[in-house]
Amino acid sequence: MKPGATTLRIELDFEIRMSICYVCIMVDAISSDPLDAGALRQRLESLVFMVLSTRRTMSASAAALAGFDRARQERFLQAVEFIGQETTELAYNFAMFGIDSLERLEEAEWPAWVQHLLDRYAEGGVLPTIVAMQKVDEYIDSLRRACEGVRFGNVVRILEPFVRGLNGRGLKLAIGDDVYTDTETLFLPAVIDRFDGEADNYRLYKAMAVYLWAQTWFGTWSEGLSRLAERFADPERAVLVFHALETIRLDACVARELPGIYRELTGLRELSHAAALSAEWALAARCLRSPEATAMDSQALVPRLYGGDGIPQTVCYQGVLFPDRTEQVIGERGQRDKQALQELLAALDPEGGVEAPRDTNDGDKEGEFQILKVPALDMPDGFRFELRLEGEPVAPAEDMQQLLDSIVQDNGYIPDEYLVPAGHGAYDFTARRGAGHDTRFEVGHSEYIYDEWDYMRKQHRRNWCLLRERRVHPVRDNFVDLTRQKYRGLLKHLYRTFEALRGEDKIVKRQPQGDGIDIDAVVQAYTDQKAGFEPSESLFTRRKRVDRDIAVVFLVDMSGSTKGWINEIERESLVLLCEALEILGDRYAIYGFSGLTHRRCDLFRIKDLHEPYGEEVRSRISGIKPQDYTRMGVFIRHVTRLFQDIEARTKLLITLSDGRPDDQDGYRGVYGIEDTRQALLEAKYQGIHPFCITIDDEAMEYLPHMYGAVNFTVIQDVHKLPYRVSDIYRRITM
Repeated sequence: MKPGATTLRIELDFEIRMSICYVCIMVDAISSDPLDAGALRQRLESLVFMVLSTRRTMSASAAALAGFDRARQERFLQAVEFIGQETTELAYNFAMFGIDSLERLEEAEWPAWVQHLLDRYAEGGVLPTIVAMQKVDEYIDSLRRACEGVRFGNVVRILEPFVRGLNGRGLKLAIGDDVYTDTETLFLPAVIDRFDGEADNYRLYKAMAVYLWAQTWFGTWSEGLSRLAERFADPERAVLVFHALETIRLDACVARELPGIYRELTGLRELSHAAALSAEWALAARCLRSPEATAMDSQALVPRLYGGDGIPQTVCYQGVLFPDRTEQVIGERGQRDKQALQELLAALDPEGGVEAPRDTNDGDKEGEFQILKVPALDMPDGFRFELRLEGEPVAPAEDMQQLLDSIVQDNGYIPDEYLVPAGHGAYDFTARRGAGHDTRFEVGHSEYIYDEWDYMRKQHRRNWCLLRERRVHPVRDNFVDLTRQKYRGLLKHLYRTFEALRGEDKIVKRQPQGDGIDIDAVVQAYTDQKAGFEPSESLFTRRKRVDRDIAVVFLVDMSGSTKGWINEIERESLVLLCEALEILGDRYAIYGFSGLTHRRCDLFRIKDLHEPYGEEVRSRISGIKPQDYTRMGVFIRHVTRLFQDIEARTKLLITLSDGRPDDQDGYRGVYGIEDTRQALLEAKYQGIHPFCITIDDEAMEYLPHMYGAVNFTVIQDVHKLPYRVSDIYRRITM
């Protein structure tokens, strides 16, 4: 027998013996008697010895733990060791206060309990975590309720198409601390466990979504609630009275428009034992249930009921109203819609400009757009607006009709100033007649023109997208410092991990000589030998020093759907990522992206590739705010262009997004997905490796097609995003 084969047999026998010994040890641990207090004290002290003192001992904990069987003892000791890898101080406190949880929690519930404590530690430190340890019964109750409850992630795939099928502008769904809408997003609870049955909790999710949609469709926000509230000594009470009145009115609207859904609302009111209305409120309800009633009628009734004895009981699905937040969103959308409509009008009539209209003989104004009401049963007031130019009807494109409907939904009409075509501004353009949908732009400083892939025509739309590089307005607050404090335990772990990664050697397998055994090669050689083939002698691993030569660009979704706590979590993730990458030394850049139609694609520079991570960059991260929509293809093409000037062995493009490609002018659905996929293929052709990190529950429907089977990851719990982003980066750059 050859020397290599002899070595193979010796090494393989050694591996088998070690495996058998390990199994024997585990079996012995399971079948042996419980450890006594002395042995337990030694084990515990060996795990937390760094924080022990004459006043801090493990005697009491060891005595309490001695009363459990061996399996639970080992489970507890393993938990102490696991927590100690994060922080020895917390491990000590767990050994002191966590033993009671052994009696109350089943073995299957134990890992989630330990992770729950680590999450509390990451959020607030040691003291809140000790309090959480002592509230194990509350934690168990939450687990039991969750069994009957329904989670947002389990129903969002059903609710989103349902809401999309309702009238009005497209609404996004997101998890919120409160149930409310800002007229663009419906914020719903992460979990609903109000009722005993799962079916009833799902019905409540559906009812909440319908009721919030009804606010946007039937004009709850069309009359300026903040101005009403300011007229009263107690504005909050005035808002509550108005909300109760609107609930009555909207219930009647839903009963007329969606009688099947209304029956479910009625059933939920009965389940929650809603009280009957008083005589005064019943009289008001009679007025509000009329088909002609509007939000103005609800406002008119507020002074009469404001000083009454009480407000009707809150209905389980009605949520809360936030006038300041919502009216700010409406105001910002109004400015966007006005600008977008004026630009679309300019494309329809490029010669019209902004000159004063002239009266014609037939009473119409030459060169001016007019609006005419036409019947439409699918609109809340029974009509929609038809666009005319010089008295002739104009058949608007889908995106223009959506804009008109959105403006009417917010205002009840289309203001005259909205109908003035855009002149020479930041996005000046002229329509090219006779050339399909292609558009020519006058490009200014920091502006770029890109093609876009039209999958229906199987070709690019030439010079279709106008991209403008913008700077994020820096916000000089203490956001970065607060994030460091909040995740100080995680940061310590990241520092250690990335410090080790920086000096880590690459392990080269199947070497004829080396300093370690390649188990895969040994198994293959053993298999070959048994099959009668000559085994390979390349059975070792060898460490090879590899210099990192990586350049990475992070594209961060700044669309409107990230508004609220998602935006905060995105910014926290960037802070942790920058802190870790500064240790690693990789070159990296960060850009945010958003836009509104192909004429306005905004790329926000947060950090250039060669810019240091200093106070200015930290201020820009703090200044990241949600903007408009998610038109992804144009930004991927721009980053591909930027990479052409970068010398690096490995070029990475990592996108951090909360949803699929989306924009107003037909970019939704298959069109946006196919354009993004084409842009990614173009990037790969240039030697760029794309990767996507998303928190979209529906991502598995489209990401494999866009990125490939292994070039993305879906984070189910958005709160875990800060914990995962740096770890994902480490894994894909090893």
